[in-house]
Amino acid sequence: MIFALHERPRGVETGDGLRVVYDLERNEAHFGAAYVDGPALVWELGDDADSSLAVEVELNAAVEWIVRCDRVDFPPGSVAHRHVHPGPGIRRLLFGELTIDGEDATHTYVTGGAWFEAADYPVVATASATEETAFARVVLLPREWAGKRTIRYLDPADEEKPKLQRAQVLLEEPLRL
Repeated sequence: MIFALHERPRGVETGDGLRVVYDLERNEAHFGAAYVDGPALVWELGDDADSSLAVEVELNAAVEWIVRCDRVDFPPGSVAHRHVHPGPGIRRLLFGELTIDGEDATHTYVTGGAWFEAADYPVVATASATEETAFARVVLLPREWAGKRTIRYLDPADEEKPKLQRAQVLLEEPLRL
């Protein structure tokens, strides 16, 4: 199945379907049918036409899934220590600068940059030293993660370190494949 992110700078109107629409100006997310009259992001399962980023994801049909859209804000210089999440997700940087250090590469993203993280893929995220940074993401999760924090630190000592980043869940819906 294709998991894709679409940029819609002039707005968008969508019908029902496996998609999340994020209103950039209002910081609101909608599942399925939505209308946004300003800049928007659309994450979609099943169609990669005209996408900023598209990846193939395998979702076990025997598992019940949810889709979550959230926004993560970082104050200057903050770090999300080496961690994983239990499901795949596409992130898009809203503003600032964020360096993602993964097992196979390190990338620095600026406003508008998008990236994919697979389930259980370890990363360290380091925000700009001088400016606020935030990204929006849509992550596909097994249902048992509904309403729960998904970040899992790989070094138990990191669990005790200060966490300056803040996550705000905007939407969480069952995903019927």
